Amino acid sequence: MESAALSRIGLAGLAVMGQNLALNIAEKGFPISVYNRTTSKVDETLDRATVEGNLPVSGQYSPRDFVLSIQRPRSLIILVKAGAPVDQTIDAFSEYMEPGDCIIDGGNEWYQNTERRISEANQKGLLYLGMGVSGGEEGARNGPSLMPGGSFEAYDNIKGILEKVAAQVDDGPCVTYIGEGGSGNFVKMIHNGIGYGDMQLISEAYDVLKNVGGLSNEELAEIFTEWNQGELESFLVEITSDIFRVKDEFSDGELVDKILDKTGMKGTGKWTVQQAAELSVAAPTIAASLDCRYLSGLKDERENAAKVLREAGLKEEIGSASSGIDKKRLVDDVRQALYASKICSYAQGMNLLTAKSLEKSWNLNFGELARIWKGGCIIRAVFLDRIKKAYQRNPDLASLVVDPDFAKEMVQRQAAWRRVVGLAVSAGISTPGMCASLAYFDTYRRARLPANLVQAQRDLFGAHTYERTDRSGAYHTEWTKLARKNN
Repeated sequence: MESAALSRIGLAGLAVMGQNLALNIAEKGFPISVYNRTTSKVDETLDRATVEGNLPVSGQYSPRDFVLSIQRPRSLIILVKAGAPVDQTIDAFSEYMEPGDCIIDGGNEWYQNTERRISEANQKGLLYLGMGVSGGEEGARNGPSLMPGGSFEAYDNIKGILEKVAAQVDDGPCVTYIGEGGSGNFVKMIHNGIGYGDMQLISEAYDVLKNVGGLSNEELAEIFTEWNQGELESFLVEITSDIFRVKDEFSDGELVDKILDKTGMKGTGKWTVQQAAELSVAAPTIAASLDCRYLSGLKDERENAAKVLREAGLKEEIGSASSGIDKKRLVDDVRQALYASKICSYAQGMNLLTAKSLEKSWNLNFGELARIWKGGCIIRAVFLDRIKKAYQRNPDLASLVVDPDFAKEMVQRQAAWRRVVGLAVSAGISTPGMCASLAYFDTYRRARLPANLVQAQRDLFGAHTYERTDRSGAYHTEWTKLARKNN
């Protein structure tokens, strides 16, 4: 009888994400205990549980009561700010936990912190999962994409809960066991990095259509709605069409035009680019999106630069660029350029996951990763199903660029892609994401690059040696002496 009164699972950290995930779990029929250091958050969650259907939520007001209110083996989800607050929360709960109990960190944590905590938990006989949660507040309440990594035993204990709580797509729930160690957090981080690239590319498409095509917000809303019915169907394209329709409550026109052009960030994009450098994996689209966020923060400097360069004689091409433009063709070209650029962005993200999986022996299943991103998460898109199938056809696929289906699509779209980038350059509109994607494509597809000259330079000034195309071995040449001798 006592066991029947205990909660099936617990959740600590009741900001909006935590509240929503707790209510989602309860709504799926799993009694849940909730805790927050600020007791009013517990009361708020209990009130919502009552209003939203008398859901089985039990409020606890001390770490001890919280832990002891959960049936063994206990599973505790924590959703608090990454870093020191996670360690403090673990310390508060682990005092009352027993061997076999599990802690699940659902925050955006650095994967090495998760690996440290796995080791510390093991020393106490506890299990640990680092679980990426994607989908924002709405996803948490109605079905997120979940990326748990760490102890398989811990995952197995709550697999039934996670599969019910996660977003549901045609081929199953959007959750899978990712792998050992910090793999769940790492996969979530790369997912976010892909999202950085995706959002940047969409913003560039908007910039070109608005400032080269001269399209109104109303026209843009219709275009993105139409795009969302085809190959670009995705969460980000869908919400973009909605954004253009919202009127400003304080003045005429649409709200989007009144938003300050400075982009915030929480760090996962930066981590992704740092990991690309550490792993020696090219991720130029994602890096360009991060650079653009940095540049957007220099609002005062950019306004001053615009003034100084205008006084220096720089003519403003934006605004005059739309004269003589075939709008219908431009819209179609931008659609194709956006799609081809997105393939490159996703390819870079998957290559990062491949490199890290090999380094850490995580044995990531890339087809499964694409599948669980099909619903609930920020980067969900219809073409993730095709990415899943690409990796099912060839689990050792070197890059999405060389999957036969995607290769054909990129070749078909490259002319439109080049027209958009060229038009933007001529109009003085920066499209760093599209340019980075195109440069990535053009570099990756070439059998021979000018890297031979760079290697010759390295050998001349640093005796770094070089290899030859026609014979094996490492070679060094005294370039300067021979050049002067032959002069």
